Amino acid sequence: MSDFKQLSRSVKGLTVLVTGAASGMGRATARVFANEGANVAVTDYMQEGAQAVAAEIAANNGSAKAFKLDVANRDEIRSVVDGVAAHFGGLDIVINNAGISVKIAIDDDGYEEGWAKGIAVMLTAHPRIIRAALPYLRKSKCPRIVNIASTEALGATAQHSPYSAAKGGVASLTRSLAVELGREGITVNCICPGPIRTAITERIPEEHKTTYAKRRTALMRYGDPEEVAHMTLSLCLPAASFLTGAVIPVDGGLMARNA
Repeated sequence: MSDFKQLSRSVKGLTVLVTGAASGMGRATARVFANEGANVAVTDYMQEGAQAVAAEIAANNGSAKAFKLDVANRDEIRSVVDGVAAHFGGLDIVINNAGISVKIAIDDDGYEEGWAKGIAVMLTAHPRIIRAALPYLRKSKCPRIVNIASTEALGATAQHSPYSAAKGGVASLTRSLAVELGREGITVNCICPGPIRTAITERIPEEHKTTYAKRRTALMRYGDPEEVAHMTLSLCLPAASFLTGAVIPVDGGLMARNA
């Protein structure tokens, strides 16, 4: 029998890039990693929001820097990824979290525009960011990629086809890149959040959220962004070195519940 291996559960000193980090799950993820001693690149197309999150982290003695990043802009991606690595002296972890809400019927006049925007932000951006980050991840002792999808990748809601297609693509992209990059020790995993309290769901009346959660989830409530963020952190631990290609629902039992 081999000796017991003591695997690290610390991300202290590692550098993580989080997209869409000005609010919601992205903000929670940035805060959770910073609390664990990681250097956090807080990126978002809303520069003031990203700066506010970086300031929150600094006020709690964390290490963070804000970067303006529109993930639909190819040139900005390359510039920001290089800037993050230059500022922190490397890059170990990429969290593709940025997303938008796209609700549109298939026969609406603006469908193609909604489709193009949804795919650009929530799918095409992911491999672009990963490609820009690869030279740095290959130098890391703990290279991790986590893609944030949605339970819409596992089921579907009417009038959300661009969103569902993008999220389903993220799940498939995750599995494919896990196989491709596994030989280099780079893990690639995917989280599919269910009903979470974010800026997108904030507009839903509270009574509707309560009714939906009691009817659809096993835990009978909406989740908090921090609950998703902690699963993201778990996938990025040095100890999570044999976990890759996973598509994990963090949904309060939404996908498990039949009735």
